Amino acid sequence: MILLLRETCRNYGYRRVTVELRHRGPVVNSKKVRRIMRDNDLNPERKHRYTGTTDSSHDSPIYRNVAKGFEVHGPDQLWVGDITYVAIGTGFVYLAVILDAWSRKVVG
Repeated sequence: MILLLRETCRNYGYRRVTVELRHRGPVVNSKKVRRIMRDNDLNPERKHRYTGTTDSSHDSPIYRNVAKGFEVHGPDQLWVGDITYVAIGTGFVYLAVILDAWSRKVVG
């Protein structure tokens, strides 16, 4: 019965399989379901949440790091920025930040 259930629901773990089996009729123990799944190598297929966002194979110029070796002795001498992607329910949004390198405060 577990094998039939796993054919349709490949990403179900032992907890979901136990609930589904109980819903379909037989009273089962989750520990037994876990042991059966482990012994028969029926591990759930995990969903990959990582999305690659960097494309390093391009023909555009790669700019050198002009701040390398630059010593900062006070505020507003060097600003650095970064951009990242934040996952939300409907996809991704961009987050761009500009920091003061000396105080590490957000400037923009």
